[in-house]
This record gives sequence, C-alpha cells and structure tokens, in this order.
Amino acid sequence: MPTTPRPLPLNGFTVLDLTAHRAGPTAVRQLADWGADVIKIEAPGAGMDATGGRREGPDFQNLHRNKRSLTLNLKTPEGLKIFFELAKTADVVVENYKSTVKHKLGVDYEAVKKVNPRIVYGSISGFGQDGPYAGRPGVDQIAQGMGGLMSITGHAGGGPIRVGIAINDTSAGLLLANALVLALLDRARTGEGQWVSTSLIETQIFMLDFQAARYLMRGEVAGQEGNNHPTATGTGMFQTADGYINIAASGDSLWQRFCEAAGATDLLTNPDYITPQQRSKNRPALNARLAEIMRGHTNAHWDAVMSKAGVPCGPINTIDKVFADPQVQHLGIAKPVEHPKYGSQKVVGQPIHMSSYPQPDTLGHTPEAGEHTDAVLKGLGYDAAAIAVLRAKGAV
Repeated sequence: MPTTPRPLPLNGFTVLDLTAHRAGPTAVRQLADWGADVIKIEAPGAGMDATGGRREGPDFQNLHRNKRSLTLNLKTPEGLKIFFELAKTADVVVENYKSTVKHKLGVDYEAVKKVNPRIVYGSISGFGQDGPYAGRPGVDQIAQGMGGLMSITGHAGGGPIRVGIAINDTSAGLLLANALVLALLDRARTGEGQWVSTSLIETQIFMLDFQAARYLMRGEVAGQEGNNHPTATGTGMFQTADGYINIAASGDSLWQRFCEAAGATDLLTNPDYITPQQRSKNRPALNARLAEIMRGHTNAHWDAVMSKAGVPCGPINTIDKVFADPQVQHLGIAKPVEHPKYGSQKVVGQPIHMSSYPQPDTLGHTPEAGEHTDAVLKGLGYDAAAIAVLRAKGAV
C-alpha cells in the first residue's frame, strides 16, 4: 500500500482481484492506490501477463503496484474453497473474464452473494454481460473500431487509425472503479452489496461524447479531421520553425487575441474569416495562411507569445519531454517504487489531488506471483503443514 501520513480513504476495505489484461487491473489499481487491501489472485506458476508482457516489464509493474499476490487454482475444490473463505469477509470482487467464464468457474456474483450479501462485485467485459455479443472476446482495438473512434481518427481519406493508447481499457477501468465506490457508498446506506459492470464497447461510445451527441441529436456523422478540431475553427496543430505546436483560438475573443499576438490583424477584417461560420467555411485557405505564419518562429516564441495573450497553446512533446517539463515535475506524477527484486523504479502516479489526503510519497511494489500466499492463508487459519498439502495438490 502507499505510504501517507494519515489513513487513506479506502483503508479497511478488502478487494479480491481476479483481473488480467488492462481494463480490470486499471480499476483495481485505483482502489489499491487509495488504500484498499488488494489481494491479487493468480494461477500457480504465473510469470507472464495475460497480454504476453513479462512480469518485470514496465506495463505489468505499473498496473499491479500496491497489491498482495496469492496464487490460487480456482479449478480445484481446495482453491475454490479458499476463494470463498476470503469472499466471506471481503468488500469487493473484481473480474474481467469473458462474460461466461466466471459462471463456469463458479465465482460469479450470485455464488459470492450467497456467502456474503454485502459484497460489491465488479465486472468488465468486451460487449456486456448479455445480448448477442456477450460471449465474444473483446480487446481495446476491437472496441475502438466497433465503437466509432477509428472512423474519426486520422487525416481525411487516410483510412481508419487507432489512437496510441488503450483508451477503452483505461477508461473502462476508471469507470468501473467509480461504480465500485458508488456501490460501496450505497452499501453504507442500505447494508446491501450489488453487481456493477461496464464494457469496452459502452465505454468507447461514452468516450465519443460530443461526437456521439452530434449524431443522436442532429444526425451528423463525424469524419476524420486530422489535427483540426472537429467543430472549432482556429484550433489545430501547426508546424513551427523547430517543431510542432497546438493552438486553440476558437471563438471570437480568442481569435482576436491570437491574431493580435501573431501580428496578423489583417485576418480580423478579412470578410472570409470575420465570423466563426466564415472561418469554418474557408478553413483550408485559413489553415494555409496560419501555417505560413506559424513557421516563422520557434515553439518557444509562440508558447511565450500566446501564453502572454491568454491563448491556449502547447508544444507537441515526445514522452521524454513530457516528464522533463517543469510543470509535470512540479505535479510529481512520476512516483518512486522500491522493488526488492528489480530495485528503484518509477511508475505513473495518481492524477487526483485531495486536500485531506496528500499524494503518497512512495507506492508499494508490484508483488511477485504468490509473494503473499503464505501470509494470506495463515490469516485464514492455515498452518504450515496445511499450506504444504495445498501446494502438493496444486491448489496454491
């Protein structure tokens, strides 16, 4: 667990983590980072992430910090018995199997609810828990395509493009974490747990946001706009003398400030660009003129000039430059971790700030597979001899 000068909001809550890949672990990471005692349940002999990444790799280490690891074979009677012993006193169970797998294993919500009516059970799937696609496997890129994102990403006529991160996995994980906390708040009032779930396809549609609303309300089917803002003229990416920069000068007030700061006041009186509607209508010619202007100076020049004028702007950073940025360093989102096997590491910290809960100084390391098996089993009353028998049977 993270180290803080006072208890964290989720201290005292126990979470059983049955997740793999990225979406489920992202949800559980939110709970672990904010103080929950997370027991990561893994198959005996686990050494690779389900995505194929090695355990010592940055992806796995970033996703599974602040947890304890218990190896448990849920396909054995003994392993299943231990799971339900833990479930009796747990607060949360999280899984992201295909929708049918938890039922085959016998660890579905109804089964857990029988031993613990207060359990909050969270699920992420590709396409939902029921319906015609419920049994289909789903991963991030499939949801990007089926959910419309790839059709609006990239340059016009260039063909569909995936975004450069697992946007559905991470967003679905964050949404499920939100739902789990909501369910815990509801349980505090009612005394009863419940099953909460989301899916990659629903998350992708939710993340379309205004692009989806344009279709639902006006029948507008958005297309690819490249680095232009889909609806706001004056916002886009431009090449400078030494790099690339984003400028957001939509709306009349920002447009005026931009033109004055750029020394292009003639654009303010040009009838082709005098209103947002005219600027949108004549966008190709306007973009060509803006490109010419922006190439005249460096990123640093435009960043200073536009920031002084109150026009939102920023350079296009590679990831190394992101973490070298003084504001990013001030925010401290790169968090140190001391791993007993891999040494000093840094992982991506929480972007949430709470006045009563300072950001943790350090985070707990990602455990080795089964690192806490003996400790967890001893907490259930198993002695060394009983644990040895379980190992011999392949149950842990």
